[in-house]
Amino acid sequence: MLRVVALLLAVGAAAACSNGGRESSSNDAAPPPHAATPQPRLVQRSRTSMGSPVDLSAWTAREADALAAFEEAFDEFDRLDGLLSVWREGSDVVRLNAAAGGGPVVVSSDTLAVLKQALQASEWTGGKFDITFGALSDVWKFDHDQDNRIPTPAEIAARLPLVDYRAIALDEAAGTAQLRRAGVRVHLGGVGKGYAVDRAVAIFRSHGLTDFMVQSGGDLYVGGHKGNLPWRLGLRDPRGPADKVFATLELSDATFSTSGDYERFFMHGGVRYHHLLDPDIGQPARGARSVTIVAQTSVVADVLSTGVFVAGPDAGMALIERLPDVEGVIVTARNEVLISSGLRSRLRVLAHPTDAP
Repeated sequence: MLRVVALLLAVGAAAACSNGGRESSSNDAAPPPHAATPQPRLVQRSRTSMGSPVDLSAWTAREADALAAFEEAFDEFDRLDGLLSVWREGSDVVRLNAAAGGGPVVVSSDTLAVLKQALQASEWTGGKFDITFGALSDVWKFDHDQDNRIPTPAEIAARLPLVDYRAIALDEAAGTAQLRRAGVRVHLGGVGKGYAVDRAVAIFRSHGLTDFMVQSGGDLYVGGHKGNLPWRLGLRDPRGPADKVFATLELSDATFSTSGDYERFFMHGGVRYHHLLDPDIGQPARGARSVTIVAQTSVVADVLSTGVFVAGPDAGMALIERLPDVEGVIVTARNEVLISSGLRSRLRVLAHPTDAP
């Protein structure tokens, strides 16, 4: 699933370069002949992978090291896309789905790790996060205007028995995964990008970078600082223009993931139909407009932003408060703003979110 783009404000990273595909750093000018020791500055690159823009930034005086880390990180995103995609022929996920109802399938250690995290999220959320929602992916369509229609109750009912994360079996020792029921399909859109961000963070650190940002869609990690200041992130107004934020949050060495009902949706009869489906009923979840999760790893923030959204404000906030090192902000369907206890003194609310359908 596509995720909401987390807006990075001026005190954080600047916008990713978009010069007709030409990459550029924040300062292309050559240094003077007798320049002093290079000073840290913002270096950026942007490409597309896993169906979303991947924006990389580093605040560093070692531009060559940053660029080497960027190339390695982009390659890692592409490698993981080749394993986790539901569209790319030969991917682990395509092979696993094709073998549903049959025997175990040998998959990579990365795919096993992603599946394991997804199953953990299913347990945390009582099944509200469920990667087997893939069985509904050709019933609901949100990416093409001509296909936007509300499926009939019979169409949904026919697929619901196939949505059950308990049909997934993992054998880490053997390196296999299995879908124990024919017709079950996994889709890793709610976990794959977060995992890839964490892998990119590890690559940055291996190159000695400490002050950086990795963003893929709405999954974002910030390391260290930008200059002498923490990175400042903006929470998008769910019903405002794409560049409008209703609150800001300063972060360092932490991750930030947002799921919302405004990225992939269509309107029908004044009702918003969006891609974040409740696996129990096969319909869009109705309790929230957006959920932002702050955590230590991007993969945890990724699964929880989706899981909390689907679970709804009451159960979702209770889960946030129960899990260690997890905080969150929920904009409810009633346009209320709920803030977890650990963020109340840190979140700066600029204005109440726009109230609209």
